[in-house]
Amino acid sequence: MSGEDAPPRRRGRPAGSRAGAPQTREVILAAARAEFAAQGYAKASIRGIARAAGVDPALVHHHFGSKEKLFGAALELTFAPALVLPDLLAEGAAGAGAGAGAGAGAGAGAGAEGVGERLLRSFLGLWEAPEVRERLIAVLRSALTEEQAAAMLRDFLARELLTRIASRLDVPDPQLRAELAASQMVGLAIVRYVVQVEPLASADPEELVALVAPTLQRYLTGR
Repeated sequence: MSGEDAPPRRRGRPAGSRAGAPQTREVILAAARAEFAAQGYAKASIRGIARAAGVDPALVHHHFGSKEKLFGAALELTFAPALVLPDLLAEGAAGAGAGAGAGAGAGAGAGAEGVGERLLRSFLGLWEAPEVRERLIAVLRSALTEEQAAAMLRDFLARELLTRIASRLDVPDPQLRAELAASQMVGLAIVRYVVQVEPLASADPEELVALVAPTLQRYLTGR
């Protein structure tokens, strides 16, 4: 096969490959996350990712099509636990964790009361898990150094997570509200987990919930 990122073959699967192996896609994704973290989005290559995964580059193209789509799949896998966050707005969720956000957002939609607190507690819970934190830091570092990676991360977070929450709150400007909430949470993650500025880096998560959740509540519901 010639070329670093030559297009995939159009007929069938790559000859002699492990294309049908159930775990091949996961192996490629794991290698891709490691390569993107080590090399950055621009310098990572399909060939390098294939080498790390122990497969032919054609097999990477077979499963993902392009480096951009592979990065998108790596993003989705990394943030998969966070994609359950829209359930924080499900019926009956309003009574859970009512504290910092108690009484906020009345009439803004099902589950709006206390959504800022529940959202932040779940978000911090992801980061506090060491195995998840390592993957999240790798994605953020790539996004901080590569504009294309940053744009893909912004689009992913807005489309798959925060816009879905804000749009269910029945409030004006859901997209803007989603992006404001994203800026608050991503900024917190960068300063606490990536740059590790003290005393924020070692602050108790519940203290952060008490201080930051009301701001998220105001962004998402206006109350």
